Amino acid sequence: MTLTLRPVSRAEHLAFVGSRPSVSHLQLPSWGEVKPDWRAESLGWFDGDGRLVGAGLVLLRPLPKVKRYLAYLPEGPVIDWHADGLERWLEPMLAHLKARGAFSVKMGPPVVARRWSPEAVKAAIADPAAHRLRDAEPTWQDPRAQALADRLRAMGWRQSEPDAEEGFAAGQPRYVCQVPFAGRSLEEVHGGLNQQWRRNIKKAEKAGVKVMRGGVDDLPVFYELYRETAERDRFIPRPLAYFERMWTALANEDPDRMRLYLAHHDGEVLAAATMLIVGSHVWYSYGASTARKREVQPNNAMQWRMMTDAHELGAHVYDFRGITDTLEESNHLLGLLRFKVGAGGEAAEYVGEWDFPLNRMLHKAFDLYMSRR
Repeated sequence: MTLTLRPVSRAEHLAFVGSRPSVSHLQLPSWGEVKPDWRAESLGWFDGDGRLVGAGLVLLRPLPKVKRYLAYLPEGPVIDWHADGLERWLEPMLAHLKARGAFSVKMGPPVVARRWSPEAVKAAIADPAAHRLRDAEPTWQDPRAQALADRLRAMGWRQSEPDAEEGFAAGQPRYVCQVPFAGRSLEEVHGGLNQQWRRNIKKAEKAGVKVMRGGVDDLPVFYELYRETAERDRFIPRPLAYFERMWTALANEDPDRMRLYLAHHDGEVLAAATMLIVGSHVWYSYGASTARKREVQPNNAMQWRMMTDAHELGAHVYDFRGITDTLEESNHLLGLLRFKVGAGGEAAEYVGEWDFPLNRMLHKAFDLYMSRR
């Protein structure tokens, strides 16, 4: 099959997304509007009959003082990753991006390589010989993922070096936690919660915690909790304008693309979170909470309301996003892994992000620049 690549319109891109069960929210045309420091372009792959058979959102980040760009396709592009002749998909993309001034291309194939059930993760945490999730025997693995990695290396692509706390590095997480919904009733999903989760949900209900949907006017309330969370957990918060821009861009594309949930108790908001919806995939995106009144368990109540709503929407998966690969008790992210897996989530490993240096000197210079920021 002969493939050609060219830029496509927003309407063409959205029509392709709508023809799929789901794609990552990072591959929507609207995501380019969330990232004002990047230039965005929608690309389309066409077969010999002129049908759009693949699409990708590419973000172009300029190198300081030089009119050259890092081209980034987060969790994309959306193509047939297991097709014979992968070169026919990727070589036209590299040629197009080189002509656009890209010195390097980074992409994240949305291909899951391995999964671990909640029971397998719990056993791995308890196993003194398992220091990382990768040390544990997976519950499921796809041999095609290894074949894909081998093909990419043969084509000159390089797998991005993992961060020490994988899942929370620059770029997109390689390890995520996902609760499967497809073919399961809400009662079955509830049965997949561990005992602590079920106990905490009941405790929140008894204490009078109420979880409500918010709107764009409630983003400042979310943001105050988010800033407190950033200070407590030692990360640099995004500005409020980022979330306002995200809400506007996604809502203009689909009024129910992004939701905000707020957990109230005695007139005070104790926790808040954003949720993103694309087709049958629902993501828990950003969460925030105060250290006050933790005993009423607002986070469990809020997440269960979000999971309930996602199930009602017909979601096939509720995605908790990034988790750490480290299983060491000394790692402060292990508690977050336990929280997400306790909701019945499976740990999933993607094939990771891959780089193709089109100009090796500039690629190294950009890596050095980013490491000094």
